[in-house]
Amino acid sequence: MERTPGRVLVIVPTYNERENLPLITRRLREALPDVHLLVADDNSPDGTGRIADELAERDDHVHVMHRTSKQGLGAAYIAGFRWGLAEGYDVLVEMDADGSHQPEELHKLLDLVADGADLAIGSRWVPGGKTVNWPVSREFLSRGANTYVRLVLGIPVRDATAGFRAYRAATLEKIELDGVESQGYCFQVDLTLRTVRQGLRVKEAPITFVERTVGSSKMSRKIILEAFWRVALWGIAGLGERFRPRR
Repeated sequence: MERTPGRVLVIVPTYNERENLPLITRRLREALPDVHLLVADDNSPDGTGRIADELAERDDHVHVMHRTSKQGLGAAYIAGFRWGLAEGYDVLVEMDADGSHQPEELHKLLDLVADGADLAIGSRWVPGGKTVNWPVSREFLSRGANTYVRLVLGIPVRDATAGFRAYRAATLEKIELDGVESQGYCFQVDLTLRTVRQGLRVKEAPITFVERTVGSSKMSRKIILEAFWRVALWGIAGLGERFRPRR
């Protein structure tokens, strides 16, 4: 943590993660005791929000944001970003509640930020990255989606859909969060693209992605279709810039 540029906030959106939240909180606090955690709960009917409150009562590094309804991953993260920026955090981290992103690997992302990255991504698809217990169908979908993103958008990022990432506060202030409408995993592509088009530095660190063992995945056909058509629209919108002659 000595090399981390300032205060770090890890944002964990939750919806029905009562069994996973205490474990991921403990692992994060043990791995990096100085970082703070914000649980952004979308009014989980299973009582996740109540458990988050209990964790926060016992630990002043844990904070809770209660949202009124399930509004999507992107909306939860943007709300968390705004809270973290208002509270003066210097680095804001996205991390899943289900253990697929290992808190013990967070230092890799923070090291990249300390070395000058404006956005550090924990990547499954760079050398050294891997997945554990992931169905072949999901790996095929993820690899195919990232190839599609690179070809259509022309960005040199191997895992633009990854959800384990660390932003400098200044990066989030530059990429116009007010204009973000995407949800689901398309949200990750959206913010990656905005960062690249601002001329900011994006670096990737290899991680081991572990399939959840408790609860159910939030992936759906709707999320996949949203990513497909939004990426196509962004690609069309960016054609003029990509092929404009350089002077």
